[in-house]
Amino acid sequence: MADLLDLLVALNPWWSGRDFDTGVRRDRYLSKIKRYCTTGEIVVLSGVRRSGKTTLLYQMIRDLIDEQGVDPRSILFVNCDEPALANLDRPLEAVLDTYRSNIWSGEGAWLVFDEIQAIPGWERWLKATYDRKRFRLVISGSSSYLLDSEVSTLISGRYLAVPVYPLDFSEYLLFRGMEVELDPVALAARKYDILNLLGQYIREGGFPQAVRQEDGGVKADQLRAYYDSIVYRDIVQVNKVRNQRALADLLSYLLTNIALPYSYRQLVEVLGIEAATIREYVCYAEMARVLFEVQYFSYSLKVQARNNKKVYCIDTGLRNAVSFTFSADEGRCVENLVFLELRRRGGDPYYWKKGGEVDFVLKNPDNTLTAINVTYTDTPPEREMNALREFAAEFDGRVRDLVLITKDTVRMDGEIRCVPLWRWLLGVV
Repeated sequence: MADLLDLLVALNPWWSGRDFDTGVRRDRYLSKIKRYCTTGEIVVLSGVRRSGKTTLLYQMIRDLIDEQGVDPRSILFVNCDEPALANLDRPLEAVLDTYRSNIWSGEGAWLVFDEIQAIPGWERWLKATYDRKRFRLVISGSSSYLLDSEVSTLISGRYLAVPVYPLDFSEYLLFRGMEVELDPVALAARKYDILNLLGQYIREGGFPQAVRQEDGGVKADQLRAYYDSIVYRDIVQVNKVRNQRALADLLSYLLTNIALPYSYRQLVEVLGIEAATIREYVCYAEMARVLFEVQYFSYSLKVQARNNKKVYCIDTGLRNAVSFTFSADEGRCVENLVFLELRRRGGDPYYWKKGGEVDFVLKNPDNTLTAINVTYTDTPPEREMNALREFAAEFDGRVRDLVLITKDTVRMDGEIRCVPLWRWLLGVV
């Protein structure tokens, strides 16, 4: 086990007092992780590859050592993607035995397993380890398979999930060296700097390492490499997809047509792929967290099912790097950004269409509805306003808020609030 011990020492620089890079702090995630860690439950970071989960784990470890005074040797970090682990018969047991025998034999150790889904049978090992109540467990994984079906049954009621997304706009500004105070004077003073960076954010998205890359060509290549890795490792390998050409054609079509309604029948006609296969592949892409399918809003499940769907991508930069894009796509990329921010805030958006179309409908905790349209202009088309009014009339008495997200327009138009995108993304409305 000497080789395994060498690997663990290399993965855990804090054991020997060596420094380790924790990057730009993402405090919104860290505060939630810290709260969840106090419960004794398994803390699960789940999100698309390269969204920053590993860095968040390092930041958590840094805070445990620096702020809480935790003994560094009581923290074990394991990257389960390490090739050396794949050659072991029972890798998780071997890792824990080596750690307990050579580094820390006391109680209350922190076991931090990154990309744990790479280890076969990890779910049963995790449940058994949790049930012993001797360790604190934090894990991460790159797809929702981490908490799906058998897995969620095995550890049901034993975990708290932290969904991790690429950078939101406030985080993007930090990564680009801009700290913004959220008060009216500070925002007014830096408004045009913020708007300039917003344009870049729309184009290049928020994958942390890609944001730090200054060379535009290298950035695009990096994003394409991310996409290839996600598709191959989290869709093709996990689901044993045989018809990879059909999968590639479907994903390319959907990424090119984000925010546009479509039906499975339409996809069958355009792509020549069977409807059952399309449903499977869309599901796989959702599980890999690369695409999100949005349903039509109705209180009737039958009405939802028979209406068209819409799709959004995990990141506009990723989408722009791998799809057929046009200058006119900016408006749909902005709509994609709004969708992602709604998801980050815990929303489950629908869309609605009758005479006009409402981009996003949200069910509020008090059973009221919020309707949001997105138009990246300072002269909002009247059809956007009319669609919101039509929705309010259709669901009279149930609508709490009507919002039109604009480029830089602030005003009230009857019951409709016009809010600039940059302010809405920063949570200043």
